Amino acid sequence: MPRFALEVEYHGAPFAGWQRQADQPSVQGAIEDALAKLEPGPHTIAAAGRTDAGVHAIAQVAHCDLQKDWDPFRLSEALNYHLKPQPVAIRRAALVPDDWHARFSALERRYVFRLLMRRAPATHDAGLVWQVSQRLDPDAMRQAAAYLIGKHDFTTFRSSICQAASPVKTLDELTIEEVDGWSGPELRFFLRARSFLHNQVRSFVGTLEWVGAGSWAPEDVRAALEARDRAACGPVCPPQGLYLAGVQYPEDPFG
Repeated sequence: MPRFALEVEYHGAPFAGWQRQADQPSVQGAIEDALAKLEPGPHTIAAAGRTDAGVHAIAQVAHCDLQKDWDPFRLSEALNYHLKPQPVAIRRAALVPDDWHARFSALERRYVFRLLMRRAPATHDAGLVWQVSQRLDPDAMRQAAAYLIGKHDFTTFRSSICQAASPVKTLDELTIEEVDGWSGPELRFFLRARSFLHNQVRSFVGTLEWVGAGSWAPEDVRAALEARDRAACGPVCPPQGLYLAGVQYPEDPFG
């Protein structure tokens, strides 16, 4: 059975997350339903990351096993036809080795978070950003973010329902850039790690927003990290500003 890697883009608003749900729409379910229209099912696909409800993806990666030796371009076109009108698109498809795995072969995940700073309600970017009404202090937020980079016990920033075996992770990057966005001034958070805990990115951003608003000092984030206590975390921010932006492998499956 040929195995194919799929690069997937989606708008997370209509879905209960990536993972298949018995009674709610999911991105995984939408793609598996489209695959069943190409070849008799059932189909089960695996992804590099299981994004939560409302979270978007620019370049999620999944893999599927099929009976037919599809041309990758024709496979992506056929899937996109059957995915309409749902906000899911297969950007690229590629034939990969039988032992290649979208999740377990990955070396790194990259996320981007968009935070819009303006009082008027967002229109064009509604559902695509987290909006706050006041300007934040990005320099203070960068000072606080520096405490989070590296290998730490991230219990404070881990969901109580996280299923990871250990709270110890290595965060390789957390940078914050100021951008003149289409809808107004934005802060964009860029994060890289081999893997992330459940709600880790949204816990980071929600806590750093407190720093930017002046409710916390940068050193309070270090204290929260060292507390290793979920109760010490700031708020978990909404999902709509979060994007899975890319996945790195030993070799790029899409060439």
